Amino acid sequence: MKRNRIFLLLLLVFALLSACSNATTSEADEVKLILGAYTTPREAYGEIIPLFQEYWQSQTGQWVVIEESYLGSGAQSRAVIDGFEADIVALSLEADVTRIQEAGLITHDWKEGEYHGIVTTSVVSFAVRPGNPKNIQDWGDLTQPGLEILTPNPSTSGGAMWNILGLYGAALRGQVEGVPGNDQDAAEEVLKAVLRNVTVMDKGARDSILNFEKGIGDLAITYENEVLVGRQSGQNYELVIPKSTILIENPIAVVDANVDKHGTREVAEAFVAFLYTDAAQEVFANHGLRVVNPSVAALTTEQYPPVPDLFTIADFGGWDPVMTDIFGPEGVYSQAILQVQRGE
Repeated sequence: MKRNRIFLLLLLVFALLSACSNATTSEADEVKLILGAYTTPREAYGEIIPLFQEYWQSQTGQWVVIEESYLGSGAQSRAVIDGFEADIVALSLEADVTRIQEAGLITHDWKEGEYHGIVTTSVVSFAVRPGNPKNIQDWGDLTQPGLEILTPNPSTSGGAMWNILGLYGAALRGQVEGVPGNDQDAAEEVLKAVLRNVTVMDKGARDSILNFEKGIGDLAITYENEVLVGRQSGQNYELVIPKSTILIENPIAVVDANVDKHGTREVAEAFVAFLYTDAAQEVFANHGLRVVNPSVAALTTEQYPPVPDLFTIADFGGWDPVMTDIFGPEGVYSQAILQVQRGE
C-alpha cells in the first residue's frame, strides 16, 4: 500500500510538472503585438502582417498574434496617450508621434536611422467623378461656386492636415492661378474659398473616401493611394494630382513604455524593421503608397510619376511651427474655418 501511494504521488508530481512545462512552452511559442495605425494603410497591413508572422516564426519558432486598431491619425495618437497600449504606432504625420513622445511614452530617438522613421509616402490629390464633369485640374478649380468637396477634419485626421497644407502651400508658392507667391493674405483667401465648398468633414481619410464612393460630393481631397486603392477595387472615380502639392510622409515608431510593459520590444522592433524590406515595401506600393526603399521605388516610377512642384513639411519650417502657426488656436487654418463657419 505504501509503495502504491508513493507511486501515485510520483505520477501526480510528474503530471503537474508536465502541465507546467506544456503551459510554459505554449506561452513561449506565442507572442502578441498591438498595432495602432491610421486608417489609410489598413489593406496593406492586412497583407504584410501574415508575411511577418511567417518570417518571425521561421526565425524564432514563435507565432506572432497582431491585434490591429485603425483610427484617424490624431485620434489614434490621443488614444495611445489616454491608455491604449499599442506596441507600435503607424500614423499619418510626425506631429502625432511627437505628441506620444511628449507624453513620455516614446523615449528613444524614433527618427534615427536611414529613413528617419518614415515608412511610406504619398501626395495630396483629388478624387473626381468619372469623366471629371467639373473639370477639376488644379487647386484653383476648387474655388468654383457650388462645388461640393469632401475632406476630413484636422482635429482628428492627419490626412486632413496634409490636405490643408497642400492647398495653402501651393497658394503660398504662387502655384494657384491668379494668386501671387509669398502673399499670405492671398493664400488665406484661397483657403477660405475652398473651405466654403467643403460639405462633409469626416473623422478620417478612409471615412471621407467611403462617403465619396457612396455618391456624396463632387470631389474628395485625399491621399493619392486612397484613389488608387479604390480604383483597384472597382470604383470608377478618377485621380487628379495638382501640379503643386505636398509630399505626405508617414511615420512609424515603437512605443517604449508599452513594449517594456508587455515584454515585446524585440518582436516590435523586428516588425518595424521588416516594414522596410523589399517584400513589405512592394505590398505598400501595390496598395497605392509611394515607398522609401530605393530598390522598390525605382521599379514604381511609372506608377508614381514625379510631381512638377513637390514640396515638403520642411518648406513650412517643420511640424512645430505648423502646429502653432497653421493649426494652433490662432493659426491660419483655425481662423479661416471659424470665419467660414460664421459666414464671413
